[in-house]
Amino acid sequence: MKVLIQRVSAAKVEVKGEVCGQIERGILALVGLEPGDGQPQLEKMLHKLLNYRIFPDAEGRMNCSVQDVQGGLLLVSQFTLAADTRSGLRPGFSTAAAPEQAEQLFVQFVAMARQVWPQVATGCFGADMQVSLTNDGPVTFLLQA
Repeated sequence: MKVLIQRVSAAKVEVKGEVCGQIERGILALVGLEPGDGQPQLEKMLHKLLNYRIFPDAEGRMNCSVQDVQGGLLLVSQFTLAADTRSGLRPGFSTAAAPEQAEQLFVQFVAMARQVWPQVATGCFGADMQVSLTNDGPVTFLLQA
């Protein structure tokens, strides 16, 4: 499981001109699922997302989590994160979870997040999405579970 996170002052996902997920200050998380992923990886990643200290404290140091700042979490499934890019000039996707498995895991991940955090929005799984964001910093990290 790979999740690319960006600290944002705002982010939204649109499909065919309609907003399907939107947050103000918080974390945009692009979620890449792989064949071996399951409950342990989902739990570990959710813990990291909610507790990763990427927001500034009173002194401007990255000491606060999304929970500390009462921020939003925008989860967007992105299979291209799991691509094999080690050779050639075209990515391979055999390292990404099959669509059926990925959708089940993503739905499970979103449900887990919503059980413990009130501000969770999502993109639309499998859709052609347009993601807009204002990266605050910029601050971007690749997390792996």
